[in-house]
Amino acid sequence: MNTIDTSTALDELGKFFKIAGERFDAGLPAPQMFSGAVDREWHRLTEDPAAHDTFTAEHAGRKLTHAESGGEGWIEWVDAYTRAYGPLPEVWFTDADGTLDTEALGRCRDTSKVWAEWDCSPRPGPGDGDDLTPAASYL
Repeated sequence: MNTIDTSTALDELGKFFKIAGERFDAGLPAPQMFSGAVDREWHRLTEDPAAHDTFTAEHAGRKLTHAESGGEGWIEWVDAYTRAYGPLPEVWFTDADGTLDTEALGRCRDTSKVWAEWDCSPRPGPGDGDDLTPAASYL
């Protein structure tokens, strides 16, 4: 994949948010966003807060925010994705510039596991009852 199919990336973002909502409902940690291509579409969506709130509510059943949370390790939500939607498509292994990591894709196809780095994840947004962001203080 040399270019990013924005429609596919946005569709995958919706699936990711669905899994995020299910994880939050089950008391599990936030899923890790490891795809540069999908995260790029998420950043574009955040440029329109109303559209972002609508999209996350539609797919996750709640408002979500984009939270910085870096790390490296096993991507914990791959099994849930595979059960719901089948194998992760190429866009999950594509960076923001459209370059496909064929080695990571191949490892996932062979093992059904993903080891990756990430720098963000969703978290419940304001009004969801789980907002972890402190209110601003002007005193």
